[in-house]
Amino acid sequence: MNDPIGDMLTRIRNAQMRGKTTVSTPASKMRARVLDVMVAEGYVRGYENGTDAKGHPTFEIGLKYFDGAPVIRELKRVSKPGRRVYSSVKDIPSVRQGLGVSIVSTPKGVMSDANARAQNVGGEVICTVF
Repeated sequence: MNDPIGDMLTRIRNAQMRGKTTVSTPASKMRARVLDVMVAEGYVRGYENGTDAKGHPTFEIGLKYFDGAPVIRELKRVSKPGRRVYSSVKDIPSVRQGLGVSIVSTPKGVMSDANARAQNVGGEVICTVF
């Protein structure tokens, strides 16, 4: 797999289109950090550690719905393995005039765009969520 973060985001999008309550994805530290930001911003209920049939570690992600519609309307991968996108603190994109969130990987850890601006750090823009 070339893009594990992109794979996780696609699994979340597909599960929400099907109306699933949970979705499983292979576990990694980077995926956990991205999920931590999504939980803190209120886009997913949470995630739990688990294992698949072969004993590999996985995350069970609890998806969130409001009035039968998914809370996440748009989930886009910005920085891809073939084209990395970096932003200084001044150039971090705001999503839908601040209604959405950009998830940024900074030297101080993975955080939302608002936290990155507050701590005055830039970094790699991983994805946007609205």
